[in-house]
Amino acid sequence: MAELPDIPTLLDAAVAALGGSRREGQATMAAAVDEAVDKREHLVVQAGTGTGKSLAYLVPAIRHAMAKETTVVVSTATIALQNQLIERDLPRLARALAPMLPREPTFAVLKGRRNYLCRNRLQTADEEAEDTELFDPRQLSSLGRQVARLHEWSEETVTGDRDELVPGVSDLAWRQVSVGANECMGARICPFGQECFAEFAREATQGVDVVVTNHAMLSIDMSQGYHIMPEHDTIMIDEAHELVDRATSVATGVLSERVVNAAAKRAARLVEPGVSERLTECADGLALMFTESPDGRLDHIDDALANAVAAIRDAASACVTAIGPSPGELDPDGASDRRLALAALNEVHDTAVRVLESFEPALRDRTEVVWLTKVPGRQPALHVAPLGVGGLLREKLFGDRTVVLTSATLTLGGSFTALANQWGLGREVTQEAAERAAAGRDPDPSPARDDASEEEPGDDDDGPHRAAGEPRWRALDVGSPFEHARRGILYVATHLPTPGRDGLAPAYLDEIAELIEAADGRALGLFSSMRAAQQASDELRERLDHPILCQGEDSTGQLVRGFAEDERSCLFGTLSLWQGVDVPGPSLSLVIVDRIPFPRPDDPLASARQRSVAAHGGNGFLSVAATHAALLLAQGTGRLLRSTEDRGVIAVLDPRLATARYGGFLRASLPPYWGTTDPTVARSALRRLSSQPEPAAG
Repeated sequence: MAELPDIPTLLDAAVAALGGSRREGQATMAAAVDEAVDKREHLVVQAGTGTGKSLAYLVPAIRHAMAKETTVVVSTATIALQNQLIERDLPRLARALAPMLPREPTFAVLKGRRNYLCRNRLQTADEEAEDTELFDPRQLSSLGRQVARLHEWSEETVTGDRDELVPGVSDLAWRQVSVGANECMGARICPFGQECFAEFAREATQGVDVVVTNHAMLSIDMSQGYHIMPEHDTIMIDEAHELVDRATSVATGVLSERVVNAAAKRAARLVEPGVSERLTECADGLALMFTESPDGRLDHIDDALANAVAAIRDAASACVTAIGPSPGELDPDGASDRRLALAALNEVHDTAVRVLESFEPALRDRTEVVWLTKVPGRQPALHVAPLGVGGLLREKLFGDRTVVLTSATLTLGGSFTALANQWGLGREVTQEAAERAAAGRDPDPSPARDDASEEEPGDDDDGPHRAAGEPRWRALDVGSPFEHARRGILYVATHLPTPGRDGLAPAYLDEIAELIEAADGRALGLFSSMRAAQQASDELRERLDHPILCQGEDSTGQLVRGFAEDERSCLFGTLSLWQGVDVPGPSLSLVIVDRIPFPRPDDPLASARQRSVAAHGGNGFLSVAATHAALLLAQGTGRLLRSTEDRGVIAVLDPRLATARYGGFLRASLPPYWGTTDPTVARSALRRLSSQPEPAAG
């Protein structure tokens, strides 16, 4: 193969073709990614909004894929970024680079099998719809109409991809026409195997230069015994701050009356009635135990609940045994029923085992946490999740490939350490250590993955040498093209009382109203709870003549579009808005944060993780609660400056950001905005931005 152009040449050509201009941070990041891939060394890059980080990793990814005739995987957290890469960035980049390369770069998207319509499942969708546990005739009717629409769509769609169905259907309706990977009977047996949308999508990833997937798929690929991804040696993880949460979600098991009953119904088609009925009876027993158990985290399990979970474990196992090994060639319907039943039964059995085994070690030594949820309108459910996923990531993600992790927010408290520890990366290899290794003075100049297979239990990450097997990585902060200190004011309302638990205090509502009036609308309100967002919306609609949009009143996409189109409007909401809003220009000049977004004290997973860190001598609050808050705060305040021309005010109403001991850690996690605690300064700045006259003195 002819010598390929170097990274600066390719990047300059891409930027010019896409109508952009050279950015120092982007060039620095691209060079670092190229070096990391060449040295097979993991890289963590913080690249602020406006850096152009997508091009900074895509250009080296494409060059590496072509030079080594391999595939590079790109993983994102959100559908929005995944779609942006596939529908906009990669097509434009491929066309821009094609004249300089031996051929035009190729790419494909890889989603979970559940994202694609299953033609075989569609044949039984009507029967399944009638068998669902819905008691409201209107819901059943709506479900039937949605399934009928999916039948029509199946004759029109080329991809079968749920994301292309507009308008969409409910999750319940989609479940009637899709299967998970563990439920699929396989293309060889399936009567529609030659027409399978999921198989078409999987085949499209073979041999391409770049495959775009998501963190959930990546986590499934890591946790299963077989690989979903095509063969690859390099992976780019964008929105890397979300990786731990997505991996934890995939690793969380759920046990509820509905889940167990669904498995029993699938088994009933294949086993003697008495065997499946036993599992149904156990589901009833579990539901009864739930009524007598408190919701929240379970540090101990009483005998009655433990016996109910054990009974489910044994009944599910009996069903699997009764189904027995595959009898050989089965008709398609029989093969489908068998695969669906075994998938459901094994999931129930394995979750029950995890729940019971999680309580066996002493509290200090547990690696999983169990909690019970009781939400009005929903069935109670028992959850089991790992306390951490660092071990999984360390072994399965960083063990046999080169990984680049990037996001606009990766340094918390001014350091990469917090997230690196959650990823299982251990200590960073500094430039000085790398230079010593190059000069032959480092006793452990190992590559990105070590050959040592075991780590002694007493190995300490703070010791003089890296623990055996610890991934080698380096960190880089390329900054941002935004002039945060000149473009953004961080206003902390220290005159307000500490936020309470009984909703927004009147002083908070007064403060929000005055800020919105000063800004003439243009406000994004980020609240710590949906209740607070709704309270602010209801009360301020009575006091202000600005349109106030509230999350939940329409789809998030529609609300954001309406907010962007009407400069006098405001948008209030909670978690998804903290990370999902991109509104550059005059429609957004004020971001309001009602309180520091700590996890709730009764959050089972966060509280268990915090306790575990403390039990092992660490600072549980700083490692878990403050880190969680810092990450969200950095993401939320990052909604203000989305282009180099944006200006505005971030108003944090919680005085603890300025007065509490941990406030310094949180502020160090934010870009260097110009700071003030003077409400007059904040209001005056907002009036100037909205071209309103200052109020007369006195």
